Amino acid sequence: MSDQRIPYVPSVNPADIAGPSREIYARMGRENLVRMIEAFYGELGSSAIRSMFPEDLVASARKSAAFFVGLTGGPQEYTEQHGPPRMRARHLAFRITPQARAEWLLCFERVLARAVNDFGFPAEHLEGFRQFLQKFSLWMVNSADDA
Repeated sequence: MSDQRIPYVPSVNPADIAGPSREIYARMGRENLVRMIEAFYGELGSSAIRSMFPEDLVASARKSAAFFVGLTGGPQEYTEQHGPPRMRARHLAFRITPQARAEWLLCFERVLARAVNDFGFPAEHLEGFRQFLQKFSLWMVNSADDA
């Protein structure tokens, strides 16, 4: 008998996940987008899911920021530095439960609540960005239970 867990596959189809507006990067610029992701990682650093992240949150924030730069219309930094994103495959090593997803989203929401004022996030694209995060994070869930 194997100790390997069989990953849970959520009901969302990744092909149906609409990306956020590619105008976000043009409006925010790289510096503000990176600062926003750094603030998000600051939230993660004091969250219930802190143990899921490497010790060096600064490096993790930079890697994540590279992903979000390309996703929102900037240069494809993540792919250039790390190869194709394949985010679900990269996250299978971590047990991501619905509860962990909810905590991740809560951390992002704390930052998004001040993103317009603090980081120049275009207000008209905030709801679409939130919708993307909701569906994207659902696709990352790989364990149905929180036990």
